[in-house]
Amino acid sequence: MSIHPRAGKSPTNDQLANIPQLITDYFKQHPDPSVREQRVSFGTSGHRGSSSTHSFNEQHILATTQAICHYREKESITGPVFIGIDSHALSTPAQATALEVLAANGVVTMIATDDHYTPTPAVSHAILEFNKSKKTGLADGIIITPSHNPPGDGGFKYNMTNGGPAEGSVTSWIESRANEILENKLQDVKRISLSKAMNASTTHRYDFLEAYTADLSQVIDTDLLRESGIQMGVDPLGGAGVKYWQRIADRYKLNLTVVDESVDHTFSFMSCDRDGKIRMDPSSKYAMQRLIKLKDKFPVAFACDTDHDRHGIVTQSGGLMQPNHYLAVAIDYLFQNRPEWGSATGIGKTLVSSQMIDRVANKLGRTLVEVPVGFKWFVDGLYDGSLGFGGEESAGASFLNRQGKVWSTDKDGIIAALLAGEITAKTGKDPAEIYQEFTKEFGEPVYDRIDAPATADQKDTLKKLSPEQITSSELAGDKITNILTNAPGNGAAIGGLKVETANGWFAARPSGTEDIYKIYAESFKGSEHLKKLQEEAQSVVDEAIG
Repeated sequence: MSIHPRAGKSPTNDQLANIPQLITDYFKQHPDPSVREQRVSFGTSGHRGSSSTHSFNEQHILATTQAICHYREKESITGPVFIGIDSHALSTPAQATALEVLAANGVVTMIATDDHYTPTPAVSHAILEFNKSKKTGLADGIIITPSHNPPGDGGFKYNMTNGGPAEGSVTSWIESRANEILENKLQDVKRISLSKAMNASTTHRYDFLEAYTADLSQVIDTDLLRESGIQMGVDPLGGAGVKYWQRIADRYKLNLTVVDESVDHTFSFMSCDRDGKIRMDPSSKYAMQRLIKLKDKFPVAFACDTDHDRHGIVTQSGGLMQPNHYLAVAIDYLFQNRPEWGSATGIGKTLVSSQMIDRVANKLGRTLVEVPVGFKWFVDGLYDGSLGFGGEESAGASFLNRQGKVWSTDKDGIIAALLAGEITAKTGKDPAEIYQEFTKEFGEPVYDRIDAPATADQKDTLKKLSPEQITSSELAGDKITNILTNAPGNGAAIGGLKVETANGWFAARPSGTEDIYKIYAESFKGSEHLKKLQEEAQSVVDEAIG
């Protein structure tokens, strides 16, 4: 898809979300469950949509929250639900709706002190800490965020008692039950007024901010950051961690400058993404123009997306780092600077991440576990400590604490960002400089992701492809050596396709929220070869899906 004329530029006024209309639509518009696009649909990370398109409205949240209550009852989950929300405009009303249902069902619910926004990793960490050493009365969580999606979107996600995003069998059950409730015109929903819910004996306040920041030295060497005096800059992008960064700086006496603590629900301060939309993607050079300007002000600077589960790293030597580059550097550093991690601790990557990670893992002598897209595939490994690191090409990662124990089983943009400072302070080189050393040792792959249009039916076909449906024997001049529809690390279906040659690969998978499929590709022969690989990849996929 071509680059939009407004990519990298400030949005015009007519591009900004109409927040009052968005909130009105949330309460007044009613979805039609007979229309596919208006049903509850859990993608790789919960239900997402917009109130203006009848895909994220009060009825969706009523039905989904009641379905979660039914799931908890079925599974005998009796501990509290920890709820966190980000700063998307639809998150606050969605939390109010969820509280009305949770309280009516007698579910103990923990909401943030002073109604603070709460980063995704802070919810995951809270669940894990509450459940530590418990066998019964376990807690789980609801995170209300569409991640880095545009300002008009909302999202609703369920995290399990292991602190991580729910696995496919769980989300399928909740999705199916929620749609049944919608179809039955919400007759099964238990609900009380918001004022009664807020004053219910089951509704409690929880200081996510203090709990999370107090434990941060368990996972990051904050003493090194303080003693080195390294200058760091952070732009919270008006997201869920907006109050967290200054508290981290003050608590650990770090030389960390928070460049902006304001919240703007239209996100008008953002530069437009590649497609001209406002999207808080910290890995996009188009969306991160404001962050990139910090390049010459700090040795290392960073930002996180709206729920703070993704990271963007800017260095003086390289500007905004590609996510794959930083993942490789982080892995290399952690496995050489966490002596308490066991020798059998492995590395998790998604199958659309760079093969540079494979080469780093091989050099380290560590087991590499390659899984489908979706952080849920790393949860068990991070939880039991068999994975020291789990990372996605979309700039999401988490890792064990310094003692080799679980920290967060959901993505944590905060620790990934602070780790960039630790790496620079410890090695005297910023992460981009270290990556350049990798390219001299392992070669320099070229990686990119493009989008191609696809209907809902075509996306369904792509999810169910088998290797036999691919008739090509060559790709970009090279013999095809492998066709995968299941991940080598765990045998799980990848919900798409990966094709490999000796000099490159591509993977294609459908978007869970847009009428597109995504093509990830990497070449070890340069940019022209990558372009040819992408073009032929789209032809291969288009032929297969019809």
